[in-house]
Amino acid sequence: MSAVKSIQAVNDFVIKFANVNGTGSASANNLFAKSIFRMGIPVSPKNIFPSNIQGLPTWYEVRVNEKGYLGRRGGTDFMVSVNPQSMAKDVKDVRPGGYFLYDSTKPLDLRLHRDDINFIGIPLMQICMDEYKDARQRQLFKNMIYVGALAALLDIEFDVLTGLIADQFKGKEKLVAPNVHALELGFQYAKANFECPCTITVKRCDNVGDRILLDGNTACGLGAVYAGATVAGWYPITPSTSVIEGFEKYCKRMRIDPASGQKNYAIVQAEDELAAIGMVIGASWNGARAFTATSGPGVSLMSEFLGLAYFAEIPTVLIDVQRAGPSTGMPTRTQQSDITAAAYASHGDTKHVLLFPSTPKDCFDMTAQAFDLAERLQTPVIMLTDLDLGMNDNLSEPLSWDDAREYDRGKVFNAEELESMSERFGRYLDVDGDGIPYRTYPGTHPSKGSFFTRGTSRDEYAVYTEDGSEYVKNMERLLHKWETAKSYVPAPEIFLCDGGKKVGLIHFGTSKDATLEAVDKLAEQGIAADSCRIRAFPFNHEVEQFIADHELVFVIEQNRDAQMRSLLVNECEINPKSLIKILHYDGMPITADTIVQRVKDVAQHDNVTPIKRAQ
Repeated sequence: MSAVKSIQAVNDFVIKFANVNGTGSASANNLFAKSIFRMGIPVSPKNIFPSNIQGLPTWYEVRVNEKGYLGRRGGTDFMVSVNPQSMAKDVKDVRPGGYFLYDSTKPLDLRLHRDDINFIGIPLMQICMDEYKDARQRQLFKNMIYVGALAALLDIEFDVLTGLIADQFKGKEKLVAPNVHALELGFQYAKANFECPCTITVKRCDNVGDRILLDGNTACGLGAVYAGATVAGWYPITPSTSVIEGFEKYCKRMRIDPASGQKNYAIVQAEDELAAIGMVIGASWNGARAFTATSGPGVSLMSEFLGLAYFAEIPTVLIDVQRAGPSTGMPTRTQQSDITAAAYASHGDTKHVLLFPSTPKDCFDMTAQAFDLAERLQTPVIMLTDLDLGMNDNLSEPLSWDDAREYDRGKVFNAEELESMSERFGRYLDVDGDGIPYRTYPGTHPSKGSFFTRGTSRDEYAVYTEDGSEYVKNMERLLHKWETAKSYVPAPEIFLCDGGKKVGLIHFGTSKDATLEAVDKLAEQGIAADSCRIRAFPFNHEVEQFIADHELVFVIEQNRDAQMRSLLVNECEINPKSLIKILHYDGMPITADTIVQRVKDVAQHDNVTPIKRAQ
């Protein structure tokens, strides 16, 4: 190691793995992250991979933070670089005083040398050449060797790693010993050749509690099962595919008739996204709980059918795992860039209910809630998650379900209710004054009820008409239903701090972790900032009140065009000048430092007096 002023850190650092896509590194890197988690230390791993199959650079970044800050920090304290393609970039990413671990089987290019970081050379490939004859084994075990070396360098409890390997290969015990041996090779080499541990270490604590590591897409799939969904129409698209895979995995365990062994679910891969949403609408109209999952390009293709579901008032659930766009964009990078497209999907005057989860638990809870909302309101409900939440393991509160909970199927007349009616059934009559009509399932009654749904203009009895006054009446009722929806969707999550209402931070989705960390950092610098996490659209009164209560209001979002800000301006009729943009859209999650710097710049320009902190 170089004689430099090294970073001193315990349970607070960022480590990054630079690998080649398709070499099996993800499993080893995930093992590393889980070992820190098993030691009771909060972690936030992020898999940064290309959209090709294999061969290009891929990175795996883990933030380790004892205080529980889980947003992306930026900068790398410890780099594990085993990919020559990206080595020049990887060296530059290391913070002064940090560490750069590389495969020293071949000499390091002198042009990559830096005087202000520590270089750790381990002949990974040579060790593998000496130990293994099979080429695939050499490739796979090289990853395990550097994890073993990290155990010595960072002071990771070795028993934790071996325990994880035993768990991973349960039922395949013959694979345990070879993997443990590879760990030991790296561990012993580091011990024999370097000062261990180094100045960046981990120490067991108890700051995880009962929280779990889970990806959002799996939580969505499980949430759909618990919500009573039995039908999924879909077309594969990154990063949403694993939503349906998760749904299928849990259906195979929980949707099989115990008596007959028959499946009580249907998962249909359609020829495209348009067909997928059509299947969902048809199944939902027929009384099933059905859904689909897609990303931005799929939402574009589904827009016409979403308009049909809105106008015909058919419950429809769509999970949109957002990625960078437009066009095919960056399929394996994250963004919050489908907000406008989802809110107003389709032509004409259309508004859709949106839900914004921030954690895997939110994904589980809101997926279940989406089905209740869709049937209560008889409208499409779109849940907007993103790649960062959907495809990465996230620290989350444990999932829970109340077995006494009943599904909200909304206003549905049964056969007896239809039979007892003396008046004519009107599918689009506003009987209760809330804008929500009553519906029936097809086949409920032989002569009464609604068996036909149309997307063209109709009157209150679902009879075709192009009478302008009837069309206006129907559209006004839909707008009234939109107002009713405000009382059903999740309210915002507001945190107020001491020091008066000067600065307010509005955020949503995966900006949550960075925002809450930014609040703490701003407080340390004398700026008190309240926060409001938007959880749903339409916005209710609390969101508007939060904006009215603050002198400076920042809207934090991960897209170029400030789409959430535009939605607030448009729907709440707010002066655009009262909402200040904080934007981030490079495909990586936003950091707390990005938020802090923007707030400070504006606050200083507007002469906002820092709040004196209590001593």
